[in-house]
Amino acid sequence: MALLTSPEFWIALMQIIMINIVLSGDNAVVIALACRDLPAHQQKKAILFGSVGAIVLRLVLTFFAVYLLTLPYLKLLGAVLLLWIGVGLLKGDDEGDELAGNSNLVGAIKTIVVADLVMSLDNVIGVAAAAKGDVLLLVVGLVISIPLIIFGSTLILKLMTRFPVIVTIGAGLLGWVAGEMALTDPAINVWAKQQHTLHLVAPVAGALLVIAAGKYLARLSAQQALDGGRRPAG
Repeated sequence: MALLTSPEFWIALMQIIMINIVLSGDNAVVIALACRDLPAHQQKKAILFGSVGAIVLRLVLTFFAVYLLTLPYLKLLGAVLLLWIGVGLLKGDDEGDELAGNSNLVGAIKTIVVADLVMSLDNVIGVAAAAKGDVLLLVVGLVISIPLIIFGSTLILKLMTRFPVIVTIGAGLLGWVAGEMALTDPAINVWAKQQHTLHLVAPVAGALLVIAAGKYLARLSAQQALDGGRRPAG
């Protein structure tokens, strides 16, 4: 109980909450993007289960964050994975039958968990630094992330229904984050700090790559579906 009355505890907790608010915005975007093609009755399930699963994995990752992020090439691999997720989300999925809906629900949950895990590397480092090794602070701070991310993704999901351009902006954001993440990898961090222009070029290039590739694959998929519909049966 003495810990709960300590000013340092509450200051650190507020720092963790602020870190989660600031750094969970892109996580909310990827959750909303992953759920946008699901039927309305499945969207809430995907957001809930995906977010909870992501938070549990984030909690595990936080305890190992200091060690993990000293390993070379981890963030580079994460950046590549994030680019791939962004392209896939922008490409979309046109399957619409009931079986595909059930499969998409599982796929959306997997996408949410994987993307959140990749995008939370900087988040967990910030939380771990603010908690200063206090396990209670780590747990409380990450639990607070759940309603923040769920509320944010639900709000963005509603906005995307009215303004489809948000899908493109959100996918571009994933590419931007991937570009930023790659530059902070320990394998190239020292060199990257000396390349001041690269800190703008890499995120922009990542965003443009995701949007261009995603749009191209979406058009290609639509054209193939159109050609298939025109093909005579038998």
